[in-house]
Amino acid sequence: MSSVVQGFTKSLAMTVLSEIGDKTFFAAAILAMRYPRRLVLAGCLSALIVMTILSAVVGWAAPNLISRKWTHHITTLLFFVFGLWSLKDAIFGDGDDEELAEVEEKLNADLKANSESTKNNSKADDDVKKEKRPFLVQFFSPIFLKAFSINFFGEWGDKSQLATIGLAADENPFGVVLGGIAGQALCTVLAVVGGKSLASQISEKIVALSGGILFIVFGIQSFLSPVES
Repeated sequence: MSSVVQGFTKSLAMTVLSEIGDKTFFAAAILAMRYPRRLVLAGCLSALIVMTILSAVVGWAAPNLISRKWTHHITTLLFFVFGLWSLKDAIFGDGDDEELAEVEEKLNADLKANSESTKNNSKADDDVKKEKRPFLVQFFSPIFLKAFSINFFGEWGDKSQLATIGLAADENPFGVVLGGIAGQALCTVLAVVGGKSLASQISEKIVALSGGILFIVFGIQSFLSPVES
Protein backbone atom coordinates (compact mmCIF):
# COMPACT_ATOMS: atom_id res chain seq x y z
CA MET A 1 0.00 0.00 0.00
CA SER A 2 2.84 2.39 0.85
CA SER A 3 4.37 1.83 -2.59
CA VAL A 4 1.07 2.81 -4.24
CA VAL A 5 0.86 5.99 -2.13
CA GLN A 6 4.46 6.87 -2.90
CA GLY A 7 3.94 6.34 -6.62
CA PHE A 8 0.71 8.37 -6.46
CA THR A 9 2.22 11.36 -4.65
CA LYS A 10 5.32 11.46 -6.84
CA SER A 11 3.29 11.19 -10.02
CA LEU A 12 0.75 13.79 -8.87
CA ALA A 13 3.41 16.35 -7.94
CA MET A 14 5.44 15.72 -11.09
CA THR A 15 2.40 15.94 -13.38
CA VAL A 16 1.04 19.17 -11.89
CA LEU A 17 4.40 20.94 -12.04
CA SER A 18 5.08 19.63 -15.55
CA GLU A 19 1.68 20.40 -17.06
CA ILE A 20 0.73 23.78 -15.58
CA GLY A 21 1.84 26.39 -18.08
CA ASP A 22 2.73 23.72 -20.66
CA LYS A 23 1.70 24.03 -24.31
CA THR A 24 -1.15 21.56 -23.86
CA PHE A 25 -2.39 23.64 -20.89
CA PHE A 26 -2.47 26.77 -23.06
CA ALA A 27 -4.11 24.85 -25.91
CA ALA A 28 -6.90 23.58 -23.61
CA ALA A 29 -7.46 27.09 -22.27
CA ILE A 30 -7.72 28.64 -25.73
CA LEU A 31 -9.93 25.87 -27.13
CA ALA A 32 -12.30 26.26 -24.16
CA MET A 33 -12.82 29.91 -25.12
CA ARG A 34 -13.97 28.96 -28.60
CA TYR A 35 -15.88 25.71 -28.20
CA PRO A 36 -18.21 24.05 -25.66
CA ARG A 37 -16.16 23.45 -22.52
CA ARG A 38 -17.42 19.94 -21.84
CA LEU A 39 -16.27 18.75 -25.28
CA VAL A 40 -12.87 20.40 -24.88
CA LEU A 41 -12.50 18.97 -21.38
CA ALA A 42 -13.53 15.50 -22.54
CA GLY A 43 -11.16 15.57 -25.51
CA CYS A 44 -8.15 16.94 -23.65
CA LEU A 45 -8.59 14.77 -20.58
CA SER A 46 -9.19 11.60 -22.63
CA ALA A 47 -5.96 12.17 -24.54
CA LEU A 48 -3.95 12.80 -21.38
CA ILE A 49 -5.41 9.76 -19.60
CA VAL A 50 -4.59 7.52 -22.56
CA MET A 51 -1.07 8.97 -22.71
CA THR A 52 -0.57 8.46 -18.96
CA ILE A 53 -1.71 4.83 -19.10
CA LEU A 54 0.44 4.08 -22.17
CA SER A 55 3.48 5.67 -20.53
CA ALA A 56 2.95 3.75 -17.29
CA VAL A 57 2.56 0.48 -19.20
CA VAL A 58 5.83 1.11 -21.04
CA GLY A 59 7.52 1.90 -17.73
CA TRP A 60 6.04 -1.19 -16.08
CA ALA A 61 7.21 -3.42 -18.94
CA ALA A 62 10.71 -1.92 -19.09
CA PRO A 63 12.14 -3.97 -16.15
CA ASN A 64 10.98 -7.13 -17.96
CA LEU A 65 13.02 -6.15 -21.01
CA ILE A 66 15.98 -4.59 -19.21
CA SER A 67 17.37 -5.53 -15.82
CA ARG A 68 15.91 -3.75 -12.78
CA LYS A 69 19.34 -2.34 -12.02
CA TRP A 70 19.60 -0.62 -15.40
CA THR A 71 16.03 0.75 -15.34
CA HIS A 72 16.72 2.17 -11.87
CA HIS A 73 19.91 3.90 -13.04
CA ILE A 74 18.24 5.20 -16.22
CA THR A 75 15.32 6.57 -14.21
CA THR A 76 17.71 8.29 -11.79
CA LEU A 77 19.57 9.84 -14.72
CA LEU A 78 16.29 10.98 -16.32
CA PHE A 79 15.25 12.76 -13.12
CA PHE A 80 18.53 14.71 -13.01
CA VAL A 81 18.38 15.51 -16.74
CA PHE A 82 14.77 16.75 -16.56
CA GLY A 83 15.57 18.69 -13.40
CA LEU A 84 18.45 20.52 -15.06
CA TRP A 85 16.32 20.98 -18.20
CA SER A 86 13.54 22.63 -16.19
CA LEU A 87 16.01 24.82 -14.29
CA LYS A 88 17.52 25.93 -17.61
CA ASP A 89 14.03 26.83 -18.88
CA ALA A 90 13.37 28.78 -15.69
CA ILE A 91 16.59 30.77 -15.96
CA PHE A 92 17.01 31.20 -19.72
CA GLY A 93 13.46 30.57 -20.98
CA ASP A 94 11.55 33.09 -23.06
CA GLY A 95 8.63 33.15 -20.63
CA ASP A 96 4.90 32.57 -20.87
CA ASP A 97 4.02 35.19 -23.47
CA GLU A 98 5.96 33.68 -26.34
CA GLU A 99 4.75 30.15 -25.69
CA LEU A 100 1.15 31.33 -25.31
CA ALA A 101 1.47 33.37 -28.52
CA GLU A 102 2.95 30.37 -30.35
CA VAL A 103 0.08 28.08 -29.34
CA GLU A 104 -2.53 30.73 -30.10
CA GLU A 105 -1.02 31.44 -33.51
CA LYS A 106 -1.07 27.74 -34.40
CA LEU A 107 -4.68 27.35 -33.29
CA ASN A 108 -5.70 30.54 -35.12
CA ALA A 109 -4.19 29.21 -38.34
CA ASP A 110 -6.05 25.95 -37.88
CA LEU A 111 -9.29 27.78 -37.13
CA LYS A 112 -8.87 29.97 -40.21
CA ALA A 113 -8.33 26.94 -42.42
CA ASN A 114 -11.44 25.28 -41.06
CA SER A 115 -13.53 28.43 -41.41
CA GLU A 116 -12.55 28.82 -45.06
CA SER A 117 -13.74 25.31 -45.86
CA THR A 118 -17.05 25.97 -44.10
CA LYS A 119 -17.45 29.69 -44.80
CA ASN A 120 -21.16 29.38 -45.53
CA ASN A 121 -21.91 27.84 -42.14
CA SER A 122 -22.44 29.86 -39.00
CA LYS A 123 -20.38 28.73 -35.98
CA ALA A 124 -23.29 29.58 -33.69
CA ASP A 125 -25.69 27.42 -35.71
CA ASP A 126 -23.12 24.63 -35.77
CA ASP A 127 -22.74 24.72 -31.98
CA VAL A 128 -26.53 24.63 -31.53
CA LYS A 129 -26.73 21.54 -33.72
CA LYS A 130 -23.97 19.86 -31.72
CA GLU A 131 -25.77 20.69 -28.47
CA LYS A 132 -28.81 18.74 -29.74
CA ARG A 133 -26.83 15.64 -30.62
CA PRO A 134 -26.75 12.66 -28.23
CA PHE A 135 -23.93 12.92 -25.71
CA LEU A 136 -21.99 9.91 -27.03
CA VAL A 137 -22.30 11.13 -30.63
CA GLN A 138 -20.64 14.40 -29.60
CA PHE A 139 -17.52 12.43 -28.64
CA PHE A 140 -16.94 11.90 -32.35
CA SER A 141 -17.41 15.57 -33.19
CA PRO A 142 -14.56 17.57 -34.77
CA ILE A 143 -14.22 19.57 -31.52
CA PHE A 144 -13.61 16.46 -29.40
CA LEU A 145 -11.22 15.00 -31.98
CA LYS A 146 -9.33 18.29 -32.28
CA ALA A 147 -8.90 18.62 -28.51
CA PHE A 148 -7.88 14.96 -28.25
CA SER A 149 -5.32 15.07 -31.08
CA ILE A 150 -3.74 18.37 -30.00
CA ASN A 151 -3.16 17.09 -26.47
CA PHE A 152 -2.19 13.54 -27.39
CA PHE A 153 0.41 14.47 -29.98
CA GLY A 154 1.46 17.52 -27.98
CA GLU A 155 2.42 15.24 -25.08
CA TRP A 156 4.09 12.59 -27.24
CA GLY A 157 7.81 12.63 -26.51
CA ASP A 158 7.42 15.47 -23.99
CA LYS A 159 9.53 15.33 -20.84
CA SER A 160 6.44 14.69 -18.71
CA GLN A 161 5.68 11.54 -20.75
CA LEU A 162 9.27 10.30 -20.50
CA ALA A 163 9.32 11.09 -16.78
CA THR A 164 6.10 9.10 -16.30
CA ILE A 165 7.71 6.12 -18.06
CA GLY A 166 10.75 6.39 -15.80
CA LEU A 167 8.62 6.80 -12.69
CA ALA A 168 6.49 3.76 -13.53
CA ALA A 169 9.66 1.72 -14.03
CA ASP A 170 10.86 2.60 -10.54
CA GLU A 171 7.62 2.99 -8.56
CA ASN A 172 4.29 1.19 -8.29
CA PRO A 173 2.75 1.66 -11.79
CA PHE A 174 -0.82 1.62 -10.43
CA GLY A 175 -0.01 4.51 -8.09
CA VAL A 176 1.77 6.34 -10.92
CA VAL A 177 -1.30 6.01 -13.17
CA LEU A 178 -3.68 7.23 -10.45
CA GLY A 179 -1.43 10.17 -9.56
CA GLY A 180 -0.88 11.05 -13.21
CA ILE A 181 -4.58 11.00 -14.03
CA ALA A 182 -5.41 13.07 -10.93
CA GLY A 183 -2.75 15.62 -11.86
CA GLN A 184 -3.86 15.75 -15.51
CA ALA A 185 -7.49 16.16 -14.45
CA LEU A 186 -6.62 19.00 -12.08
CA CYS A 187 -4.55 20.88 -14.66
CA THR A 188 -7.05 20.34 -17.49
CA VAL A 189 -10.01 21.50 -15.41
CA LEU A 190 -8.06 24.61 -14.36
CA ALA A 191 -7.20 25.34 -17.99
CA VAL A 192 -10.73 24.80 -19.30
CA VAL A 193 -12.51 26.65 -16.48
CA GLY A 194 -9.97 29.41 -15.95
CA GLY A 195 -9.42 30.03 -19.62
CA LYS A 196 -6.72 32.14 -21.20
CA SER A 197 -6.72 34.71 -18.36
CA LEU A 198 -5.58 32.07 -15.87
CA ALA A 199 -2.97 30.73 -18.30
CA SER A 200 -1.51 34.20 -18.87
CA GLN A 201 -1.22 34.85 -15.12
CA ILE A 202 0.80 31.70 -14.42
CA SER A 203 4.52 32.31 -14.14
CA GLU A 204 6.16 29.64 -16.23
CA LYS A 205 9.55 30.48 -14.71
CA ILE A 206 8.33 29.73 -11.19
CA VAL A 207 6.63 26.52 -12.30
CA ALA A 208 9.74 25.43 -14.22
CA LEU A 209 11.93 26.24 -11.23
CA SER A 210 9.67 24.26 -8.88
CA GLY A 211 9.54 21.36 -11.33
CA GLY A 212 13.31 21.38 -11.74
CA ILE A 213 13.86 21.24 -7.99
CA LEU A 214 11.29 18.45 -7.66
CA PHE A 215 12.95 16.36 -10.39
CA ILE A 216 16.36 16.77 -8.77
CA VAL A 217 14.92 15.76 -5.38
CA PHE A 218 13.44 12.65 -7.04
CA GLY A 219 16.83 11.99 -8.63
CA ILE A 220 18.67 12.23 -5.31
CA GLN A 221 16.09 10.00 -3.63
CA SER A 222 16.36 7.46 -6.44
CA PHE A 223 20.18 7.59 -6.31
CA LEU A 224 20.20 6.90 -2.58
CA SER A 225 17.57 4.16 -2.75
CA PRO A 226 18.66 0.53 -3.06
CA VAL A 227 17.79 -1.28 -6.28
CA GLU A 228 14.87 -3.64 -5.75
CA SER A 229 15.44 -7.14 -7.08
